[in-house]
Amino acid sequence: MIVSFSNEASNKVRQGSIKRLVASSSFRIVTLFSIFFVFSGMLVTSLSGLHSQSLLRQQLKQTVQNEGEETFASAGGRDVAHLLPVVLGFVLHEPGFFYLLQDRNQTVVAGNMLHLRPVAGPRWLAWAHRLPRSENQSRVYGVGYKLTDGGYYFVGIDASPLARLKHALWTTVLWGIVGFGILGVAGGLLLSHVVLHWIESISLTARSIMRGNMARRIPLRGTGDELDHLSQSLNALFAQNEALINSLNQVSNDIAHDMRRPLSRVRNILDQTLEKDMTLPQVKSRIGLSIEHLDSALEIFSSLLKLAQLESGTWKDSVETLDMAELVNGVLEPYYSVVEDQAQTLSVSIVPVKPIAGHRVLLRQAIANLIENAVTYSGKNSIITVSVFRLDNRLASLLLITALVFPRVIISVCLSVSSGLIRAVTSREMGWG
Repeated sequence: MIVSFSNEASNKVRQGSIKRLVASSSFRIVTLFSIFFVFSGMLVTSLSGLHSQSLLRQQLKQTVQNEGEETFASAGGRDVAHLLPVVLGFVLHEPGFFYLLQDRNQTVVAGNMLHLRPVAGPRWLAWAHRLPRSENQSRVYGVGYKLTDGGYYFVGIDASPLARLKHALWTTVLWGIVGFGILGVAGGLLLSHVVLHWIESISLTARSIMRGNMARRIPLRGTGDELDHLSQSLNALFAQNEALINSLNQVSNDIAHDMRRPLSRVRNILDQTLEKDMTLPQVKSRIGLSIEHLDSALEIFSSLLKLAQLESGTWKDSVETLDMAELVNGVLEPYYSVVEDQAQTLSVSIVPVKPIAGHRVLLRQAIANLIENAVTYSGKNSIITVSVFRLDNRLASLLLITALVFPRVIISVCLSVSSGLIRAVTSREMGWG
């Protein structure tokens, strides 16, 4: 029972595979091509065979006509008396032809054939009119002549080569249909197998990506054909989707990170307002402060979205030429008093650099965020160094912010700016937000 069930299951799988191959578009295309190919082959073969038959038929007619003219030319007259000795000689020396000479009473006078009805002109005989009949079934083509004395003369030739040519033609056509049909079906199945295997690899890759394996790609066969070109295009699409998803994840992480602080401040302000008894002006002040923090959160959210659009290349508005040194000096100005209040030291080293193309607001927010983190998390007696200098010909400028707590480095943030895009590399020993 187990063996029977296994065989039945394998047969079902095999039948299902064959059905898939037959139902595929590639199989239908190859089959349709085979049908047109067989039809065109039949047409060419038929035309060629018919042309060959026509040539052979013309050759038979010309040979018989020449033989008849030669007979009359040798006899010197168109009556039985003149033709008799000539026909007797032809019967002895021309065994490949059919001769018949009859008098006015339709009596056979000479020849190698049986009696015929005296019909003038070209004639096709179904058999050779020789005995025994069973051995003389070949067709004969000939020409009949009515003589001046009422007699009848017929000369013909074996037409069996024409019949054999016809038979060979139709045999070739039929075997061609069978052969090309088998080759077409086999080619369709082979091509369907190749295409379905390639499509299955695409399907497996897509399912793997849907399950979270974003690095999965369609394997290339290395043939450089249209399937490989399509696979490369699909792999490029998968890579772009992976980059977009990674960018979305990064934006989500950035929003969660940067929105935490202003929202936490709003919550703390509102909690304090609820817990303490405050006058109306104090409540209004607290509400105004909360609104400022919410505006800051909205501005951060908008900036993060714009950064994502900049990285994807879909947002190019408000890009202007900026002086990095002037931009950093403008951001640092309000932080001098803050650093002094927290017993910290702010060391600034700014070298004039080549102007860059970028978004002023986004760059200010990025630099301010880095400086504020350095001020907030470095602690007292720390030295915060802000440096702007030219790195090389590839990068327009470099901003280096280092916070020191003697005797070791806590954090160093390197912000490189090129073509308006920001790349930050952070080296940590203690946690910054």
